[in-house]
Amino acid sequence: MTKPTAIRPPRSGAPDPDLLPEGLADRLPPRAAEAMRVTRAMVDAMAAHGYDPVQPPLVEFERSLAARMAGVRTNRMVRFTDPVSLRTLAVRADMTVQVGRIAATGMGDAPRPMRLSYAGQVLRIRGDGLEPEREQLQIGAEIIGADNVAAAAEAVLLAIDALKAAGASGISVDFTLPDLVDTLAERAHPMAADTIDAVRRELDAKDAGGLASAGGEAFLPLLYATGPFDSAIAKLEEFDRAIIDGGALGTRIAALREIAALVGDAARLTLDPTERHGFEYQSWFGFTVYAEGLRGALGRGGTYRVSGEAKAGHPPHDEVATGFSLYPDPLIDANGLTPASRIVFLPLGHDRGAAAALRFDGWRTRAALHDTDDGHALGCTHVLGAAGPEAI
Repeated sequence: MTKPTAIRPPRSGAPDPDLLPEGLADRLPPRAAEAMRVTRAMVDAMAAHGYDPVQPPLVEFERSLAARMAGVRTNRMVRFTDPVSLRTLAVRADMTVQVGRIAATGMGDAPRPMRLSYAGQVLRIRGDGLEPEREQLQIGAEIIGADNVAAAAEAVLLAIDALKAAGASGISVDFTLPDLVDTLAERAHPMAADTIDAVRRELDAKDAGGLASAGGEAFLPLLYATGPFDSAIAKLEEFDRAIIDGGALGTRIAALREIAALVGDAARLTLDPTERHGFEYQSWFGFTVYAEGLRGALGRGGTYRVSGEAKAGHPPHDEVATGFSLYPDPLIDANGLTPASRIVFLPLGHDRGAAAALRFDGWRTRAALHDTDDGHALGCTHVLGAAGPEAI
């Protein structure tokens, strides 16, 4: 986004009333138009695959945003008290949880699997690491009622298609198993809860020494089962065969291979089975999407569960889902801008019918409001003359 000239008010005197809060910024022409183009391209790509758009509100009750998916962190949300209900409201930090609410309530009786898409701004209390932006554009798609291999592959392929439609190239997808440690602790390596937490932490840090000290020495081979998909999945299979009661990951590994085969050469595939950054509520499968020449990840996705409390006459809601969220701001800011479109200056008293015909043919028009208006100064490329548009 276009950054303001300063991010903090001066230390003395009254704060500048025009200064934006830290981590927020305006997007000005022509980048704002590029943001709209990217949004349209992605949403259209999803619609072409049968995904229907939904538009949840910007603000909800905090409890609603935190109750649908395990692992959602309310400390990332901007919260305040609603002067009407006196309950705590929160600005959405992730639209996926809102789609989960819609699926469980307003569209609870719709046939499954149900495909929904969305696009909108999200706000967080603070940015992450090298990404200080607190407001981001989030565009995504969810399959409610399915979390099998076919759904996972469809989500990966759709994320790739949406990014390509928006102008991204050199796309790579990194697969992961968000519940890997839990699966191993349940089936092959029983551990105390505090040991599980420590093993997760050291695997996240990729710290071999720390992992061994935490009681996770058996998990050391996982640190090296990373990289290009074919070689990494082979190392993961070798690890799975070597552990006690080998085969605990057999179904997971087979599913990863199936998903990779369905994705084919649509993107470069890699594997990091212990990666959990950004995977707050995903279950057995997760993926991160990158594009050549762009910093950081452009999005993440995977399988998860949508839950809800029991209500009068209805059991608790619980169903599987698969989806992804893309954050295309880096792509928008990096995309080359198209040459300035043809804009026709319309003098005072111009022929309105001729102007309408030009717009129908794809021209943009910009009408004079005063007799002193100058078409060139207003960014126009042509002026409407008696015989039609004339170059300025």
